[in-house]
Amino acid sequence: MDKVVKSDAEWRAQLDDLAFKVLRKHGTERAGTHDDFPKEPGTYMCKGCGAPLFDQAHKFESGTGWPSFYQPLDGEMVGESQDNSFFMRRTEVHCNRCDGHLGHVFPDGPNPTGLRYCINGVALEFEPEDD
Repeated sequence: MDKVVKSDAEWRAQLDDLAFKVLRKHGTERAGTHDDFPKEPGTYMCKGCGAPLFDQAHKFESGTGWPSFYQPLDGEMVGESQDNSFFMRRTEVHCNRCDGHLGHVFPDGPNPTGLRYCINGVALEFEPEDD
């Protein structure tokens, strides 16, 4: 996997303000702002670098207001690190290709993994499956 490395100025030129805040500065979008993702088969790609991250088949309705998945498409594309901000201990998830912040993973998801990857919708782009 080729790493994508850009300056803040290059990221700002590529991303809108909210996507820059989330992907590059570890921000969070408001809950419920991305409930319009398609329901058809496809892949969720990183908005920063286009890396394939999540499959529509692994998406579920968590009731949190953020897109949720019970597993990544490929475990090597989604990395984890400890996030101790806001007096909480959470596991942050990021794109391993461009290091863009995606959201967090929690141990309260459905079977078969029991995980909930709670992802900022603004960090994703949906690519429908080819027919």
